[in-house]
Amino acid sequence: MATDTLPDKPEHITDEEYVTPKGHEHAGPHHLEWPATAVNPIQVRWRYAVGIPAVHVLACLAFFPYFFSWTGVVLAFLGLYVFGTLGINLCYHRLLTHQGFVTPKWLEHTFAILGVCTMQDTPACWIAMHRIHHKHSDDRPDPHSPLVNFLWGHFGWLMFQNRDFTNVYDYQRFTRDILKDPFYMKLEKSENWLKVYAASMVVFFLAGFLIGWPLWGSVAAGVQFGASLLVWGVFVRTVLTWHITWSVNSVTHVWGYRNYETDDNSRNNWLVGLWANGEGWHNNHHADQRAAAHGHKWWEFDVTWLTIVLLEKLGLAKEVVRPRVWKQ
Repeated sequence: MATDTLPDKPEHITDEEYVTPKGHEHAGPHHLEWPATAVNPIQVRWRYAVGIPAVHVLACLAFFPYFFSWTGVVLAFLGLYVFGTLGINLCYHRLLTHQGFVTPKWLEHTFAILGVCTMQDTPACWIAMHRIHHKHSDDRPDPHSPLVNFLWGHFGWLMFQNRDFTNVYDYQRFTRDILKDPFYMKLEKSENWLKVYAASMVVFFLAGFLIGWPLWGSVAAGVQFGASLLVWGVFVRTVLTWHITWSVNSVTHVWGYRNYETDDNSRNNWLVGLWANGEGWHNNHHADQRAAAHGHKWWEFDVTWLTIVLLEKLGLAKEVVRPRVWKQ
């Protein structure tokens, strides 16, 4: 087993900005105290505390027959790949955060827009969170360790202001390389990223309306089909994508097996590995963070990695970082 598995960092990112060993061996599961600065006094982050339940409520409209269509269902699950796998797994995570490969800027920016359409904040915000997670994994100020408790690691960390975390949360420190690109800086300004998400809602509704109206011969039918595509293609897909990402933060730091002895509680979880198209092989990832492949054994299926390999064969991905060790 590997005992020192941190990869070389990119040259232009300092130790403080990327990930560094914490200097201790993994001691098995342990418990982190509830962050005192998150509850004394309680400071609710209302944008998330209201927004997350609201989108869940909108997704629940899918249970009403009026909003059902098989086209909507197909779009929801196709969207898990298009927006979740391409936007979050491939772009936000493996391309931008860990720089496991490079693509032409036009393609990188396209993937980033897909990530924005999952409503998981701006690329820079997501990247900063994740780099802090790696630097302090399962220790303070890891923003979302489930060793506090499972719900905290899953989504509770989004709901409350935690000064242990915000004291080290600095865009300029952790995303200097990203914000050099004016494209990402523009997404930070004037809530432009939320405008992108709102635009995606309009696109799904209008597409359904413009198809449904002539297809069934009435404006009412067009409105109903547009509403179906909006509910399933945007709200249901958004909620499912959230829980897939959150499960990587929570489930794969609690349950599963370990190929590597890392200094955190990261696990490989086969259910999340399949559900999240390769992101659930999380112990592998923590052991070799820059590697664009997270499945290190032949049976650790990684759809995101297969997509990167396809892009490489098409000449659209270069400098692809492969695992230092492929497990047997």
